[in-house]
Amino acid sequence: MPIYRLSETCAVASQIGPDDVAALAADGFTTIICNRPDGEDFRQPTASAIADECKAHNITFHNIPIGRSGLTMEMVENFRDAVTASSGLVLAYCNSGQRSSVLWQASGSP
Repeated sequence: MPIYRLSETCAVASQIGPDDVAALAADGFTTIICNRPDGEDFRQPTASAIADECKAHNITFHNIPIGRSGLTMEMVENFRDAVTASSGLVLAYCNSGQRSSVLWQASGSP
């Protein structure tokens, strides 16, 4: 799974799976943000499945899905708050990483 660093503290990736969480924890990620709505693809794992695995690895999980209606100010603020509250590296993911990148840029997060 390619991970693209946007800053010293934030990175984005395409869809991750529960089996990726242990490696992400080992790489120092302390917060994972899901920007993909459940059900976009029948093969994608649910946000709750990834959240459960994050909990097992002491990673904070936030679900801020960006659907067809696009970004809202609430999403931007929630993303900014999640990044600001993180004690370490943040990984945001969606289908390709594009929506996560746009949300990161809109939030002005470090």
